[in-house]
Amino acid sequence: MLGRVIEIHNNYCYIEKNNIKANIINLYVKIINDNEIYIGEVTNINPQYIIIKLCGEIINKHFIFGIRKKPNIDNEVYLLNNEEINILFGINDYIAKKSLYIGKSSLYDNYPIYANMDNLFSNHLVILGNTGSGKSCGLARILQNLFYKKDAKALNATFIIIDAYGEYKNAFSKINFVHQDLYYKNYTTDYNSTDKLIEIPLWLLSLDDICLLLDVDDKNQIPIIEKTLKLVNVFLNNNENQINYQNSIIASALLDILIQGNSSSQIRDQVFSVLTRYHTKDLNLDTPIYLPGYTRPLKQCLMIDKTGKISDIELVTKFLNKFVLADMNLDLPDKSFKYTLKDLLYAFDFALIDEGLLNDQEIYSLSHSLRVKLASIVDSELNNFFQFEEFFTLDEFIYNLTHKDKEKAQIINLNLSNIDDRFAKNIAKIYAKLFFDYNKSNHNHLDNPYHIVLEEAHRYVQNDNDVNILGYNIFERIAKEGRKYAVLLDLISQRPSELSETVLSQVNNYIIFKITHPRDIEYIKGTIPYLDEETIEKIKILPVGNCYLFGPSFILPTIAKVDMATPAPLSESPSISKVWFD
Repeated sequence: MLGRVIEIHNNYCYIEKNNIKANIINLYVKIINDNEIYIGEVTNINPQYIIIKLCGEIINKHFIFGIRKKPNIDNEVYLLNNEEINILFGINDYIAKKSLYIGKSSLYDNYPIYANMDNLFSNHLVILGNTGSGKSCGLARILQNLFYKKDAKALNATFIIIDAYGEYKNAFSKINFVHQDLYYKNYTTDYNSTDKLIEIPLWLLSLDDICLLLDVDDKNQIPIIEKTLKLVNVFLNNNENQINYQNSIIASALLDILIQGNSSSQIRDQVFSVLTRYHTKDLNLDTPIYLPGYTRPLKQCLMIDKTGKISDIELVTKFLNKFVLADMNLDLPDKSFKYTLKDLLYAFDFALIDEGLLNDQEIYSLSHSLRVKLASIVDSELNNFFQFEEFFTLDEFIYNLTHKDKEKAQIINLNLSNIDDRFAKNIAKIYAKLFFDYNKSNHNHLDNPYHIVLEEAHRYVQNDNDVNILGYNIFERIAKEGRKYAVLLDLISQRPSELSETVLSQVNNYIIFKITHPRDIEYIKGTIPYLDEETIEKIKILPVGNCYLFGPSFILPTIAKVDMATPAPLSESPSISKVWFD
């Protein structure tokens, strides 16, 4: 017996101090009140008494977090026996398909600590810690623990890792050696790699996705992108109805040029320019215009006479008006046909003409910046990510991405290390939205959960302007709605203060390695529940590889040492003495 309760204040019990020589700080103790067993953590020992923070109760051999009522004065206090320690660390409740080994207790002789998998992987998870504290290795080891299980195989699990530095290929490359029916796939942004390039099927992207791709930063840019997509739908479909639409929008654009009040030479040059690039079999520079007694091609009707005027401009106007439809319902692409970035640029340029934006300097400036971004992608190696020989649906895309030789792949690693941060962030958002949209429309989504793992999450999950531009941020939407559609976020970050507060507030499970930066400490104190000053002080001094675990998947908050990942991710620090002196 350690002693008896002599005082109770708020959530703390003060225990008379017996002749205790062992270091019991941070150990758990039990307070017995008749048939009730209260569990508390030793937080302080002074010359007069031991201070215990109440945590919960053991009821019917199960730990219940939280206190219904408090112990009584004079209740006896004891250290836990082995059976009670087993209860706290989930050892008694171990079931192969429901429990996941996380690590070993840092306080209780390497007792194994288990997490409830239903709670761990049915909720959002965050892993935080300073660089070098063990985050990447911890994530790799936890997933290895899941897929290296000998008594159960997670065949239907799917983890999509957004790998900022290309760290994880090594960590999961042997998953198939452990279980032959488990598979790992690696996609890369390295054009010289033997791995498959990351794929972005443009036609499967929505209006919002295209806005993300082009870094839209002003609401006034959205209409031009919307018009562009509608024109893609018109220009790439050659059924009779769409050809009539093509003729109508080209004719309308030309009529706008004719009435702008420019000089005859400017009018002629602009019409020639438009019809050289945008034309149909019915409407082009060689289209015949019939006059009484003779026929002339359209281009000859645009000739300038000796007076400096286009003498046949009324004739051309009358001719073009025949193509204009009074009522056109232009729709966005329905994802039923393939188109390319060049097709998008082709439609974008016409949208600038058709909307008359060339004559509105402010709107033209906003639109031109989008065109520059689009053209830069078309003319760069980034265009390789958008190249496809065949059309496929969203269902087929997700299937091909998550299967290897028709076998289900459990880990899909997207290595974004070879592209700039801005484009990498756009890809991360687009992929997250594709999976969210896919499962949202999938009636069997609860049988097909997806985990989107974001390494260096502070690079992607930020307080962006997306909310003001699009009305939402995809990661914040997934954080709030993803659980019911079985799309979960697993965030790994060394800078929690740069993460979206909305996303972090929706996380349920926390694995926190050492954090010391004052700004990050203050941020997590204000955002994450359960963190009091005592816990913060523990987090500040955690050794490498040790972490603080809390959330519904853990029986109670505790410190664990995560085993070394085998193989480890490529995130180790350089050996300076070896590199410099050997």
